[in-house]
Amino acid sequence: MEKLKLRAESATKALKTLHEITEESYSTIIRDASIKRFEYSFDIFWKFIKDYLRVREGIECASPKSCFREAFKVGILSEEETVKTLEMTDDRNLSTHTYDEEAVEEIYHQIRDYWVLMDRVCRRVVEAIEAEG
Repeated sequence: MEKLKLRAESATKALKTLHEITEESYSTIIRDASIKRFEYSFDIFWKFIKDYLRVREGIECASPKSCFREAFKVGILSEEETVKTLEMTDDRNLSTHTYDEEAVEEIYHQIRDYWVLMDRVCRRVVEAIEAEG
């Protein structure tokens, strides 16, 4: 349980840093920093979902996509959110392996929406943890 609470705190902090950078005016430096913050926020977010599923639902999942699909099955994510998290996973994977300026720009322009999604889901899961004690 303690690990789950620590993971929740880490996810909340990472998402705060992601939100902060989405408020900055565009420059290539801000774009690149935004993508870096998106990458680590995404990683912490999906691992938080993974730990929640393991601890609270008894579900083991090994990858972001499998965790998001399982989260949908247990009602953590709506169908629309699940589709968006799967797209977000693709962008996360692409962002670490691409040097294509056009792809980087497209990902950058999605980051604010991804932050909104991750923040909403993170808050929902934290509330569930607190309600369950």
